Amino acid sequence: MDGNGRWARAHGRPRAFGHARGVESIRDVTTECSQLEGIGYLTLYALSRENYSHRPAKEVNFLMGLLRSYLEREAVTFRENSIRVRFIGEWEVFPEAVRTQMVRSLAETAKNTSLVLTFALNYGGRTELVEAVKRLLVDLERGILRKEEVNEAALAARLDTAGMPDPDLIIRTAGEMRLSSFLLWQASYAEFWSTEVCWPDFRKEQLWEALENYQRRVRTFGALRRDAERAKPPRREPPP
Repeated sequence: MDGNGRWARAHGRPRAFGHARGVESIRDVTTECSQLEGIGYLTLYALSRENYSHRPAKEVNFLMGLLRSYLEREAVTFRENSIRVRFIGEWEVFPEAVRTQMVRSLAETAKNTSLVLTFALNYGGRTELVEAVKRLLVDLERGILRKEEVNEAALAARLDTAGMPDPDLIIRTAGEMRLSSFLLWQASYAEFWSTEVCWPDFRKEQLWEALENYQRRVRTFGALRRDAERAKPPRREPPP
């Protein structure tokens, strides 16, 4: 969700104002996704490991407070739209009050079924892969896993996203055109869509633009194009 700081600067406001405005985009996009048939998972890259480690302490503290208040305020939205919340990344290092609210949100939304909303927090794809390999090695040492059973599925089952499908579409705002260590393993066949719109201005209209673009693509997964076209998703018109 890129461009909060740039958006704030363009409007003559502090970076914190851009982050706070970005919360409105989260609500708009997640609510829309929860109402769309065929979209069961939405993952938001909210805070990278680099963000958490290298941003000024004042900004990080503000983001921690913003996360806590967002989860508190959106409890009704999660319930009314049957949104289940998940978190990936090394969030156990967050302040206790933030972690307490995160655990509460996990419990309160555990039975919701329309959309799995995952927040990547203090997350990095390389670190995730390293930790998954460590889990593989531990299971090998304990005899839980045999060497001949080490394969892609075995590694995927030990990632933070275990049990979740790989992403079909990755959207980057503010004109960014790189992965930035987001779901490095999982994104091997994801489609990309980039917009110059900064995240605080990203709403369901931009979401539909991305979805319509995605639906015009033919995903081959290495197969011949003529074979893949039959699997192209049907085009649906956005609501008025």
